[in-house]
Amino acid sequence: MRILVLGAGGVGGYFGGRLVEKGEDVNFLVRSRRKQQLEKNGIVIRSFNGDFYFKPKLITKVDKIEAFDVVLFSTKAYHLEEAINDLKPFIGEKTVIIPLLNGIAHLPLLKQTFGDNKVIGGLCFIETTLNEEGNVVQTSVANRLVFGEIGHPDTARIQRIADTFSGAKADFVLSNNIEQDMWHKYLFITVLSGVTTLMHAPTGPILKSDGGQAFVRQLFEEVAQIMRAFGAPIQDNIVEEHMKMINNLSYNTKSSMQRDMEKGSSIEGEYLQGYLLKLAKEFDVDTPLLKVVFQNLKVYEEMI
Repeated sequence: MRILVLGAGGVGGYFGGRLVEKGEDVNFLVRSRRKQQLEKNGIVIRSFNGDFYFKPKLITKVDKIEAFDVVLFSTKAYHLEEAINDLKPFIGEKTVIIPLLNGIAHLPLLKQTFGDNKVIGGLCFIETTLNEEGNVVQTSVANRLVFGEIGHPDTARIQRIADTFSGAKADFVLSNNIEQDMWHKYLFITVLSGVTTLMHAPTGPILKSDGGQAFVRQLFEEVAQIMRAFGAPIQDNIVEEHMKMINNLSYNTKSSMQRDMEKGSSIEGEYLQGYLLKLAKEFDVDTPLLKVVFQNLKVYEEMI
């Protein structure tokens, strides 16, 4: 299968690189400046799961090339509309788009633009960043990408994609319940990014502090309540499961949003916490902690 990775940052560079390492046909759609950097230096992955260096196959939005079979849509939410426009020339009748963005709000726009049949579900769990040299640096062992059909879990095309992804040095997981998986990830990342950015600390000190466990649990409960009011397909015991998960993270785990703030970069608060607060208002759900988290993010945005 011909695979296109949108971007070559921490997520796209890592998972696309692992597929290149396996021997798959992978192109990276990047901006001109990033293309020049990568043509000179290649993509370097520094990882708990093994380092890898390669010279990537690169294209920009102006290149003329035939449509791809699979697209890993790995941009930040605030670049969504621009990324969609860049991607349009490379989408064919049978192209399958796997979005790896945080949250849920991107799905309607992707489906409206490309068609319901071209967009499946996707998410990833990975802690990566680009260093000053543009290298992909993985800062914890997790490297899981989950994908699956929405509403029709077992199809010939999804099995073909699963076969293509299998054997790479990353966990590419085919899900039979991807919609629930995406909402569960949304719940987790909202709280993880919320508490780490609010308290300017990794998870370890937050959870070990006096009152830290109760604070994190209450924020999980608030977000889960919004999702249930909306009708999202989350499990009854998901808060307890996510409390176990967050307590099992390494002491120094940071969220990607926290790392973006430390760099003075743009953040996805409007698309994660902000979107949930709109739902909370619509369904009259009280969310005092989430409002504090979001206000902190808005203050940050005023300062950059």
